[in-house]
Amino acid sequence: MIRKLSFDEIFSKRPALQELKEMERLPIYALVENIRSMHNVGSLFRTSDGVRLQELILSGFTARPPRKEIDKTALGATDSVPWEYVADPLPKIKELKKQGVQIVVVEHTSASISYAQADYSFPLCLIMGNEVDGVSEEVIAEADLAVEIPMLGLKQSLNVSVAYGIVMYHIVSRYLNEYPEPA
Repeated sequence: MIRKLSFDEIFSKRPALQELKEMERLPIYALVENIRSMHNVGSLFRTSDGVRLQELILSGFTARPPRKEIDKTALGATDSVPWEYVADPLPKIKELKKQGVQIVVVEHTSASISYAQADYSFPLCLIMGNEVDGVSEEVIAEADLAVEIPMLGLKQSLNVSVAYGIVMYHIVSRYLNEYPEPA
């Protein structure tokens, strides 16, 4: 019979903060450009913690910790996720590309394909854009791949933190199928 795990059972399987800081991280980065909502930023941190992201890069006018509005949804993930802030994302993207990191934007473009059909290579950097304007043209021009989430209703996009979770967990699943975590 299936039963819900207790809080203690769930947390007994999780590393402590110091252990997490010493663990190998997945070769997946994320860069977010001009995110307006601090609650969205907190949610991005929380998802980034869940996938043991290599680094979360905040750029443009995206708010950064410490902020109570970020902490409200991050629930401590600002301490467990390596992150940095860059005013201009382009130099950081170019640096990542020089290191062989595939640049993947989540955006409707003339070349976008479904996130589920994409051919991802690792290391990878997932880029998410502003809640209203999306990813900037300058950043799109640097992308190796553009993916989108199929939208079947009237709306053409999801909340940035929801879209991030969908695409990020798909990418992590692909990575773990190719490179399983040691037991």
